[in-house]
Amino acid sequence: MYVRELWRYPVKSLRGERLESAALAEEGVPGDRVVHVRQNDRVATARTRHRLLGLDGTTGPDGGVLVNGFPWDDPRAAELIRQAAGPGAEPAWYTGPERFDVLPLLVATDGAIDAFGHDGRRLRPNIVVGGVRGLAERDWPGKVLRIGEALIGVRTLRARCIVTTIDPDDGSQNLDVLRRIHREFDTGLALNCWVAHPGTIRPGDPVELLDPSELDHPLPEPRPGGWIVGAPYLVP
Repeated sequence: MYVRELWRYPVKSLRGERLESAALAEEGVPGDRVVHVRQNDRVATARTRHRLLGLDGTTGPDGGVLVNGFPWDDPRAAELIRQAAGPGAEPAWYTGPERFDVLPLLVATDGAIDAFGHDGRRLRPNIVVGGVRGLAERDWPGKVLRIGEALIGVRTLRARCIVTTIDPDDGSQNLDVLRRIHREFDTGLALNCWVAHPGTIRPGDPVELLDPSELDHPLPEPRPGGWIVGAPYLVP
């Protein structure tokens, strides 16, 4: 197995950027989801503001977060976000663990994406592992992925939401995508993960699947996210 793709989403619910390397740390991919959309003192996401997925969230040469090429705190970026999410929406900087829906890393596999039958970007992974046969990822919860010096703990399958129904290119919606995930995959595709030991990873790096008993020391517990769980923070 090997690292096939690396992704970062500097602005939560906007399109992400493909990476050539990532220095994994406790917060996952540095710079991931450090800006979110706030509306009426709550967090707005693409679950109900689908048009946010039509905007690009990227990182500039100086490390600054950009929205369609504009600095995230530029009035032009704020206007684009209002056009996509509605009146009162604005970008906000926040680096607490709650900015992740469940855990800091989402890992997908090429075998599961092939079985899914749609563009893997609909799953919004941070890491895509290649060389995986079929739905083997479903047996990975409780295991550990080793990529160079990095150790990645695998917690659970990710329960999928309405975001998977949005085409990442044209913004069209097909509700049958989520119906099929519920029907054929028991709601779960890709894996909720965390960084148990830091390390820099790159596309092409070998990936090993280990049992925690094969390690020299126990894995540290992850810091969970919470906006998907903490309903008061979500715009209905």
